[in-house]
Amino acid sequence: MGRIRVVLADDHPIVLAGIRALLNADPEIELVGEATNGGEALPLIRSVSPEVAVVDVSMPGLNGLELTERVTAECPGTKVLVLTVHEDAAYVQPLLKAGARGYLLKRSAAEDLLRAVHAVAAGGVYLDPSVASHAMAQPATSAKGTGGDGGEALSPREAETLRLIAQGLSNKEIARRINVSVKSVETYKARAAEKLGLRTRAEIIRYAASHGWLDALTLR
Repeated sequence: MGRIRVVLADDHPIVLAGIRALLNADPEIELVGEATNGGEALPLIRSVSPEVAVVDVSMPGLNGLELTERVTAECPGTKVLVLTVHEDAAYVQPLLKAGARGYLLKRSAAEDLLRAVHAVAAGGVYLDPSVASHAMAQPATSAKGTGGDGGEALSPREAETLRLIAQGLSNKEIARRINVSVKSVETYKARAAEKLGLRTRAEIIRYAASHGWLDALTLR
């Protein structure tokens, strides 16, 4: 498997240099382009088709939300990882709805950026632990619950699978973690989502956050 190709977009030169150094330190990541505003970032992402785009929220041209929406719509092969100083729900909710697959605070970047890039590139979702509770755009009213909430109870395997999905692990990683086949993980996921009325990964994350499953989020 080749290296994870990444585009970085941030309008602060010092931040750009720091994030560049972090990314270049990982031999499994290749930084293939940089932009200092959203208007530059979109054509760059279209041109080089990276697996991951690491983008700031507050940028001139296209801001992070607009850029996320455009990339999600126009470049489906590119996963957006938001890197920002903002940790309130007013930012988290719209970006997840727009299609962001990761949300990381800049103050956590030194420790968590590389694992976030790997998680997002593998098809998972990464949420900074400080903002995980804000993943709930709305109360999970569509979710029936895991027993005691008036809906059909999840089995222990289904609940564990859903929790690990919300934490950003891939099906293969989950299968290894709970010692079952990838096919079994897919079955547990489908059954749990059906029981709870969850249709998208964002809804799974909101449900997990509402039940405290992300309070101590750690990824390996």
